[in-house]
Amino acid sequence: MLTDPIADFLTRVRNANIVSKDKVEIPSSILKEAVAAVLGREGFIRRYRVITRGKRKVLQIYLKRTPEGERVITHLERASKPGRRMYIKKDEIPRVLNGIGICVLSTPKGVLSGEEALKMQVGGEVLCYVW
Repeated sequence: MLTDPIADFLTRVRNANIVSKDKVEIPSSILKEAVAAVLGREGFIRRYRVITRGKRKVLQIYLKRTPEGERVITHLERASKPGRRMYIKKDEIPRVLNGIGICVLSTPKGVLSGEEALKMQVGGEVLCYVW
């Protein structure tokens, strides 16, 4: 049993990215799919899809590279942890590297990037930082 499935998700993506894999497969959940959707909308991954293997669903994430072959994701960091949750108000949403990176938030309106949360005027739990 995993105590922190989001940290496991980020670690698998980070490790696959470091060794230049084209895709990574992760056990699927609704929250992981929502985080993958945010990464896709913000241009950090090419795409993602959910496939069924037997009775289990698997989330396939296709990693993105620049035309020169460099990694698009250079840093993935878990912010809120099971022992220390980080909640922020709508006016406390951080700008990561002056807009180069993003923070991923779990809000009452769903899982959103920091910019999307600012537009919708909602705060929530900071899941991770990506740049």
